[in-house]
Amino acid sequence: MRRTIVHFLAGLSLSIPAHVALGEEVVVIGHPQVPKADRVTVQRIFTGRVVSIGQQPVEPVNLPVGNPVREDFLQAYLEQSDQQYTGYWLVRRYVGKGAPPQELGSVDEVIKYIQATPGAIGYVPVSKVPRGANIVFRR
Repeated sequence: MRRTIVHFLAGLSLSIPAHVALGEEVVVIGHPQVPKADRVTVQRIFTGRVVSIGQQPVEPVNLPVGNPVREDFLQAYLEQSDQQYTGYWLVRRYVGKGAPPQELGSVDEVIKYIQATPGAIGYVPVSKVPRGANIVFRR
């Protein structure tokens, strides 16, 4: 019995991405022009209630539904599950109050998009933050 549990846990740890298995921190990064922000501002940006920080317009980007980094971000920063966040945006879109942030396919795509797009803001695991990146907020 004990051996079965150990094998199960070992197999489980191999199937979980490293950033999840290690409990890696997720940080919010932005294009170099994006100023630093506080937690409330980050929450408001990713829920469509704020479209700029100071005078700088911002464009948030998300990872796709089901991505573990997205789930970590939503839980740590917005205190929502992926299902709650998706539901929030369904209602918001229905009542004509905007559309959810654009979704990009991978952390690497998020990084490239942020580097190339003025005002872009997104989240990545701390181990993937490029040297010299603009960390807009870190819990």
